[in-house]
Amino acid sequence: MMSCKEDTIDTTNNGGNIDLTDIPFDPASYEFDIPPGYPILEIPEDNPTTQEGVELGRHLFYDPLLSVDSTVACATCHLQSSGFTDNLAVSIGVEGRTGTRSSMSLVDAAFFTNGIFWDGRSPSLEDQALEPIEDMVEQAHQWPDVIEDLRRHPTYPDMFRMAFGIESTNDITRELAANAIAQFERTIVTTGTSKYDRVLANLDAFLDDEQIGFEIYFDTIANLPDGQCFHCHGGPLLTDHEYRNNGLTAASTLDDFDDLGQGGVTGLRNRNGFFRTPSLRNIAVTAPYMHDGRFQTLEEVMDHYISGGHPSPNKDALMDSIALNESQKAAVIAFLHTLTDEELLNDPKFGDPN
Repeated sequence: MMSCKEDTIDTTNNGGNIDLTDIPFDPASYEFDIPPGYPILEIPEDNPTTQEGVELGRHLFYDPLLSVDSTVACATCHLQSSGFTDNLAVSIGVEGRTGTRSSMSLVDAAFFTNGIFWDGRSPSLEDQALEPIEDMVEQAHQWPDVIEDLRRHPTYPDMFRMAFGIESTNDITRELAANAIAQFERTIVTTGTSKYDRVLANLDAFLDDEQIGFEIYFDTIANLPDGQCFHCHGGPLLTDHEYRNNGLTAASTLDDFDDLGQGGVTGLRNRNGFFRTPSLRNIAVTAPYMHDGRFQTLEEVMDHYISGGHPSPNKDALMDSIALNESQKAAVIAFLHTLTDEELLNDPKFGDPN
């Protein structure tokens, strides 16, 4: 459990610069275990992944010290047991403030090559890690104050030294803090041990309903309807990394969306109402669903797609070509449950280090 850590700050150090060069700096490269078939993991040249950087990032990720009142950590909205989401329709920040969007899963975010967040506004994990700290709904802090707290902390200066080779506490910066958090987030990768992955590796077999759901999902045989799932949720990551309007909002014109999504970032009207296609890995544990958490169950999600969604000028054409009966819908849902990666959800290396 996370707890308030304000009392861990060294109040006797009033901003004085402390030399750290007596602490060894010999970072070890982090060894990733990437599942078969996954794309090559691209690591930024200016932020190589090290064991020390990952461990620092894990501590920062779980530390509510990064919020203005020491109540909200990154992990508050990204729970390991929930596929690194928070199971809320919209996330809750400091003082119970509510946002407007649901928390996205961080699993396999290391492979997101086309923007991060529902609207794609951040190009990298490093950039993404900078935002929540100063977001007035999320953590509502100021980076200069966060850095001052980290410099005066009893253990973080040593950890920054071991991770990045800084020579003094004054060398701790928001960029290094974000780099460490990004390093940890980059390690949250599918283990390849879900039932779906084991079946692909010929180590397990689907039950009858799971097999039917698989065939509908990927449209593999002619005597079952095409669920149109794999067009957007295909490949090893079960996402195409694109942004789409999946008929959530009725809109007579392109200007009628309450949340512009990607259009609000790009300024392109034809992208209004477009949101990121999430991966469906661990989907059974990440309810509620959609960018605003409007659907509580997978059954509601399936009913939405089968209905064709609400009309709007730029609604995805695939929305109008899904026709499944109740038995087929249940089979797809049974298949979706095989995408749960229990090993990842329980591996202590992704958990709270405190």
